[in-house]
Amino acid sequence: MIGMTLQGPKARLVGAVALTAAALAGCETYGTATAPRQFAVVEADTTGATNVNIASLSDVISRNPSDAGAYNTRGAAYARSGQFGEAITDFSKSIQLDPNSASAYNNRALAYRQTGRTDAAMQDFSKAIANDPNFSAAYIGRANLERAQGDLDGALNDLNVAIRLAPESAEAYHARGLVRQKQGHNPEAVGDFAAAIDRNPFVAAPYAARGQSLIAMNQYDKAIEDFNAALNVNSKDSASWAYRGLAYEKTNRRKEATESYQQAARLDPSNAMAKQGIGRTQGGGGLF
Repeated sequence: MIGMTLQGPKARLVGAVALTAAALAGCETYGTATAPRQFAVVEADTTGATNVNIASLSDVISRNPSDAGAYNTRGAAYARSGQFGEAITDFSKSIQLDPNSASAYNNRALAYRQTGRTDAAMQDFSKAIANDPNFSAAYIGRANLERAQGDLDGALNDLNVAIRLAPESAEAYHARGLVRQKQGHNPEAVGDFAAAIDRNPFVAAPYAARGQSLIAMNQYDKAIEDFNAALNVNSKDSASWAYRGLAYEKTNRRKEATESYQQAARLDPSNAMAKQGIGRTQGGGGLF
């Protein structure tokens, strides 16, 4: 997964875990399919390593309670385990000890957003940028929030800066593609999603997002290729199955469309696009 990593500045804090921003993992959809909107994504720890990290970091803190980096890194460990309250407390302590830390402000912003505290998140992203105007991750995080709030011009401006600062950032291009897609500028969005894929071809979301823009451009066969690529990476994405069904339906391949819609509905019974598509393809109706 591509994401904005929450990292402590201390190299010796080995084993720190990451909370990643949602630019790629929880992209907003184009159209009517339903999909979860996640602004920060925590990967489940099935190894027990997170608890070990928290314990070892707590030991570091007990021996050096003024170590701002240790609090910042333990906050990331808490975030990965889903303990966002504890994470925010640690990020706040890190900021208290080092008010100039762009990383701690950015990390706390992501945790605030995960818990729905969007105003606090916006303030922290802006503080991170004020502390370090070259911190590209904070521009991406703020842009994702601006996009969700409908400030597309603000989001585009932030992402242009992020791409200038980090031209190899796949998440920055993906995020800008989502903004352009929401503006209805699908050819430009396709270009940004392609740039994200070029930089990291092993993530599903840019393929799925590009597929949605290709549908809007009536390029259905290319869209099907992208949804196939997305599903090869993440076969449990109900929205990609539903959109692939739509692309098949648009090209009069009802059998393939029905199968895709049915799989989308199995994965997410609340997927409205899938349910409507099944009704059309099995009931003899159509989009034409």
